[in-house]
Amino acid sequence: MHKDEIKGAGNKAKGAIKDAVGKGTDNKKLQAEGKMDKAKGNIQQRSGKVKDAVSKG
Repeated sequence: MHKDEIKGAGNKAKGAIKDAVGKGTDNKKLQAEGKMDKAKGNIQQRSGKVKDAVSKG
């Protein structure tokens, strides 16, 4: 597992929390930040998987 995959999972979790809290408190800015963090996490995880596959290949 590449370090980017781990960072990505952390960002996705952080984003999910921000999104949920923003939705629960009707804070659109926090909710948007959460969605951005989740997207960033997805990209990091995919990047990490590619890097890991290349290094093993």
